[in-house]
Amino acid sequence: MSDRVYVDATYKSLNKLDEELCGDRVEIHQGKDYAIVVLSDGLGSGVKANILATLTSKIISTMIQNGATLEDTVDTIVHTLPVCKVRGVAYSTFGILRIGYDRQAYLVEFDCPGCIMVRGNRLIPIEYTTREIAGKVIREARFTVEVGDVLALMSDGVVYAGIGELLNLGWDWDNVAKYMAEHAGSVSTSARITSMLSRACDDLYDHKPGDDTTVATVKIIPQKVVSLFSGPPVDPADDARLVQDFMAPEGMKIVCGGSSANLAARELHREITTELDYENPDVPPIAKIKGIDLVTEGVLTLRKTVEIIRAYLANPTEKINIDLIDENHGAAMMAKILMEDCTHLHLFIGKAINPAHQNPNLPVDLSIKLHILEELYKLMKQAGKVVTRKFY
Repeated sequence: MSDRVYVDATYKSLNKLDEELCGDRVEIHQGKDYAIVVLSDGLGSGVKANILATLTSKIISTMIQNGATLEDTVDTIVHTLPVCKVRGVAYSTFGILRIGYDRQAYLVEFDCPGCIMVRGNRLIPIEYTTREIAGKVIREARFTVEVGDVLALMSDGVVYAGIGELLNLGWDWDNVAKYMAEHAGSVSTSARITSMLSRACDDLYDHKPGDDTTVATVKIIPQKVVSLFSGPPVDPADDARLVQDFMAPEGMKIVCGGSSANLAARELHREITTELDYENPDVPPIAKIKGIDLVTEGVLTLRKTVEIIRAYLANPTEKINIDLIDENHGAAMMAKILMEDCTHLHLFIGKAINPAHQNPNLPVDLSIKLHILEELYKLMKQAGKVVTRKFY
């Protein structure tokens, strides 16, 4: 594998007390060669702030994705946002973080708390330059990231957390940075870091946020390849080719389904053994094949895996959803690999129909397993993973 990296990014917002809408907005885009994270904090709170933040983040993300210059992007924001009648100003603060998979980063900030960067347990200073664009003073920085680096963008609500409650002057940037340096470097994923920071803010506010509070974190991780094989091929003559293709990529290997496991064991000339412990009565036990990282039952385990991943993606920073993938059964193990140890997923799918998987209410040529694998494919794309699939 080259020294190219992957950008693991998540965010979480706490609404200001008694507000239904958050005045902060985050856009995350995973491109072919880069990732962009945009955090915008709309002026005030409630509906107006939400509209300002949404317009700002959408405009920035869309324009930068399409190759617009920073000058054109900021100029468009200044001339697009409505003016607040009370304050007489029309803007959202924003932070833009673009990280290429070649490890080159570009950071832009306007009137927001500065980005925090942690390497190991050390705070890494970011060297900025300033310039004026469309009447706005903008801070910029260009730097190189390394595997394991953690970066955080945040709204004002983070640095003001606890003000008037547990802390006289709020958490402030220096203390947030110190907290990240002490804790974030050893945390495995962006989702867990985001959850940790958000919970700390919520605790400082005594669960009554005095401002919209948003954290967007990024963890730089190496590209991690996972290959997943499920289903025998239509033509048994393709058995050897399928297994050869499946074993060719580097990285972790997952086999789903009894027929698939027997096929892989036969072609690899290795024994297959089944674990007898049922950690969860709803999920069949796993098996073992030398050289394969995880061997599971097929339809039931895949369906449960999809359920876990769907819940996780709905809110990856909720502790209850993180706990789901920490459980000790085949579906949770698969979900954890796919969510936390996978940036590139290769699916090897045999299309032979298992009569036991047929639903009489579905067309005869559509198996339940293929339907579930299609759902898994879409969810992994939604998660920002690079996904390929090959049918046999």
